[in-house]
Amino acid sequence: MSAESLQEAEVGTPIGRRVVLGMAAVGAAGVLFGSRVQDWLGNTLAPITARDGTGLSSLLPVGRFRIYSVTGSLPSKLAADYHLQVDGLVDKPFTLTFDELTAMPATGLTADFQCVTGWRVHEVPWVGVKLRDLLDRAGVKHRAAGVTFQSFDGLYTESLSMDQARRDDVLVVYRMERKPVSRNHGGPVRLYVAPMYGYKSCKWLERITVTSKVVPGYWEVRGYDQDAWIGKSNGREDAPV
Repeated sequence: MSAESLQEAEVGTPIGRRVVLGMAAVGAAGVLFGSRVQDWLGNTLAPITARDGTGLSSLLPVGRFRIYSVTGSLPSKLAADYHLQVDGLVDKPFTLTFDELTAMPATGLTADFQCVTGWRVHEVPWVGVKLRDLLDRAGVKHRAAGVTFQSFDGLYTESLSMDQARRDDVLVVYRMERKPVSRNHGGPVRLYVAPMYGYKSCKWLERITVTSKVVPGYWEVRGYDQDAWIGKSNGREDAPV
């Protein structure tokens, strides 16, 4: 995903600078205890994120990434129970199971993941279905101008213009780093918008809706760029991905 902070983000208060001292303490622990700290983080991050209201745990690393959630928890859904809905201004709305989505022609892409806060993960392998292929399958109506994405966390939304949504490097992803997209990373299915900051890449994706105009998403209504091009947007330093 990934694009999101914890409870304070729900009322629009950024957390980027608020956790500097806490992260410094974690860094000091890493110097003292080395790999044992990393093992502890990997084994315990998900439950801490679910119960910690400070926002600190949402910035701790999982592998090469930092994980965020706007709800204060990490939603969970098995691939066997997953459905992706495509609707709105289309001729043929449809719903896909996970198996039906993965049976569609796949596209592989290796590209960086860039957070608006400044951290970057280089050369991430992604596999999924081009968003454009899903839109073509649904049959977009002539007056359509935007696409909205909804997370099954019950709160997070994002959006793109129709031209942006039809790019070759915008994927509905079910594999990353050569394995299925995990719960932490927004699985079983998430969006990946390669040329934009990570908050555009909606995690825990469950619905794609074609709209008559671009509808601002969760972070846009809180002051962040609608067009979050890497290196060209306002790059506010306190928006998480």
